[in-house]
Amino acid sequence: MRDYNLGFISNQDVFNHVKQTVEKYRFTIDLKEFMKNLPDPIKLTFDVGVYRKDIEFVIESEVLRQIDKSNTNHIGYFHQNIFRYIGNGWQVPAQGYHLINPQLMYFVEIKNKHNTMNSSSAQKTYMRMQNTLLSHPNATCMLVEVIAKKSQNIIWKMTVDDSSVFNEKIRRVSIDKFYELVTGDKIAFKQLCEKLPTIISDVIDDYIIETASNSVIQESEEIDSNLLKSIYLHSFSSYEGFNEFHV
Repeated sequence: MRDYNLGFISNQDVFNHVKQTVEKYRFTIDLKEFMKNLPDPIKLTFDVGVYRKDIEFVIESEVLRQIDKSNTNHIGYFHQNIFRYIGNGWQVPAQGYHLINPQLMYFVEIKNKHNTMNSSSAQKTYMRMQNTLLSHPNATCMLVEVIAKKSQNIIWKMTVDDSSVFNEKIRRVSIDKFYELVTGDKIAFKQLCEKLPTIISDVIDDYIIETASNSVIQESEEIDSNLLKSIYLHSFSSYEGFNEFHV
């Protein structure tokens, strides 16, 4: 096996973890899976008209968006589960926090981007951390952001019920600073990013990639040759008047 020269994780562990992430990637989608996400026929209608594209193009774009959303979740798996192999005592609970370290009393929530939580979600997360400190006074709770506004390990200041609150044991931490905390190496995350293309390439060379395919358009046409009508009928089949719908 190639030597990736990452001092904080073994070659075999990082290879296996990247492979597990790749294996989760989504390559196919059918009409049933597509409709689980309830595509908005009104938006599709606007997209067709405003962008002057045919419905096939618009549906293909929506299919790619859904697949990309699934794969984005798998990247969350990558960020969370890699810490099983890094440092001592890090655990990935089945529920609750994304990461905990019972020995060091760390409780960690990981977010991909600094702007992915709305104010309600942020307040809920913050209050959960406050409750954790009530039962574990020596603990430190962290919101770790992969794509933060800047490199930081700061007190997370929050507005709850119109009042500004903060606690030095509730932190907002960029992923590079979290890697530093776990590994003791300031540039551990940078090193991983540098080696990641090579590791992925090695995994792909060792892995049979599924052929990408989707049957959404074909299955829709079997219901009705008018694709846009077919999407309307899927989304609004029980609505009044849609048994005689024309578009």
